[in-house]
Amino acid sequence: MTSLPAHADVEVMNRVLQQTPDLSRIAICHGGGCARVTTTGIAQEEWRQLQHVCQPMPMHAEAERICIAEMLAGLERVVGARTGTDVDRGGTFGNSAHAGQMDCNDEAINTTNYLKLMQQHGLLHHHEIMDIARRGFFFNGWPHTTAVIREIESGQRYAVDAWFYDNGHPAVIIPFEIWKTGWKPDDSGAR
Repeated sequence: MTSLPAHADVEVMNRVLQQTPDLSRIAICHGGGCARVTTTGIAQEEWRQLQHVCQPMPMHAEAERICIAEMLAGLERVVGARTGTDVDRGGTFGNSAHAGQMDCNDEAINTTNYLKLMQQHGLLHHHEIMDIARRGFFFNGWPHTTAVIREIESGQRYAVDAWFYDNGHPAVIIPFEIWKTGWKPDDSGAR
């Protein structure tokens, strides 16, 4: 097994992030900093089953965030079985030698692309997708990247972070300002 690379391939990450995914073709970053990209698809029947976590359609933004977190977990399980990322463990350090491991860059890009699929299929009514964001720049902690959404009515931004837990666990969705301070869940061993 090889370790995750020490640097991110910014060109590859940008290319994957700029793609418009669809159910038949979605690029998945893994291996750390998009060192590996696997293109896969999601069958219509799988998509219908995944959408059930959002039924009935959430009537307010808070319920939609719960739907997003749960649907992202389901997408990770379905896609993970095809790409080998189903064994991804929360965090990076201490896990980097494990096959199927993803770093925060991989997670942020994949999460953003999953959010794009949800948007394309009419599942986002109360939020819009923002650019990925980073915190920490070595002088105040390790750099860390996340997907971001914005609640349309309030303008509040939320970090959508799937990195803290093992593959298939609901993503953490918290106000961006809290995430930006270096927050991590107490029950996460991620580092």
